[in-house]
Amino acid sequence: MLSGVPQGLVLGPLLFVLYINNIDDSVSSKILKFADDIKIFNTVCSKEAIGNLRTDLCRLFPWSKEWQMLFNVDKCKVMHLCYNNLSNDYFMDAVQLQVVDEEKDLGVVVTDDLKWGNQCVAAVKQASKGKVFRIGTVRYN
Repeated sequence: MLSGVPQGLVLGPLLFVLYINNIDDSVSSKILKFADDIKIFNTVCSKEAIGNLRTDLCRLFPWSKEWQMLFNVDKCKVMHLCYNNLSNDYFMDAVQLQVVDEEKDLGVVVTDDLKWGNQCVAAVKQASKGKVFRIGTVRYN
């Protein structure tokens, strides 16, 4: 191991946030950062916007090499939200990113149509996992 901090310390996430703080400087799209997770997003309603998002993805990979924080491209995914979205292929390091219609993020199931049905099903499954619910009668003397 060349560098790092022991897992579970508060110092780890703090150092990570400081370390990746300048990732926004290299892209024009919006970026959400949480712990070790980064989401890049933008409104894509024209061919120019598609090109801008592709350019931003191309800029992120050299940044990750320079700062020695390589993206796990196999875990990177694309979700086209809402209807009438210009669905296109996106690449990172010459690898086509997988297109998904549903993804779990921070325990919340997000679908491309932004409906909550799958989240409700997942919540019910999680709530009843490993628990037995008994319905009975109460008797009074």
